[in-house]
Parts: sequence; structure tokens; C-alpha cells
Amino acid sequence: QVQLVESGGGLVQAGGSLRLSCAASLRTFSTYAMGWFRQAPGKEREFVTVIAWSGGRTEYADSVKGRFTISRDNAKNMVYLQMNSLKPEDTAVYYCAADRYGSDRYSDGASYDYWGQGTQVTVSS
Repeated sequence: QVQLVESGGGLVQAGGSLRLSCAASLRTFSTYAMGWFRQAPGKEREFVTVIAWSGGRTEYADSVKGRFTISRDNAKNMVYLQMNSLKPEDTAVYYCAADRYGSDRYSDGASYDYWGQGTQVTVSS
């Protein structure tokens, strides 16, 4: 089975921090690029960040640069999203996604093969 399960969402005040986790049951987890997307109420799904299989390259949406950090632990089949200096506009359901081969179109959700169920992040003013 292929399964991605997010956790760590919750309610936090503006300026606070949360760490999201994604547990992956991918057969060859370490070869997948892993990304995070989010979807706010009434809005389209939005790219947040992605990390290469090696962990050596990351990309971020402009809206989260300097505040969010993606990381992965291939030995544990885990990917993380550390979110600092949270803003109310960060409120969304956050989804973990896996891209089997990687792509230069990493910000396009269609590039990803597997998705988690999402975890809610709510940032209050």
C-alpha cells in the first residue's frame, strides 16, 4: 500500500509555530521528491514547498520563504514542515505529496503521484 499521513496541525496564535509531519509508506521513499501544498477555504490548492530525494535542494513559495522549513528523514520515511512566524493567511488544510521521479514543475500539483488526507492549520489573530 501507498499511504501518506499528515499530523501536527492545530490552532496557533499569529507569530507562533507548528511542525507538521508526514509519515510515508512509499516503497522507495528516499527516491521521491516530497512536497507540501495547502488549500484555504474558498481558494485553490497552493504550492508551499518541496524537497529533493537527497534533501539537498529545497524550493519555497514566496509567501513562506524565511518562515517555513521543509526537511526529511529518509531513515524514518518522514518529511516535516516547520512553520514559524505564522500568519492568519497561513490558515489552510496542509497536504503532503510525493513525486516519484521529481520534476522541474514541482509547484504543479499534477506532478505528484500520491497525496495525504491533509491536516488543518488555523492561525488566529
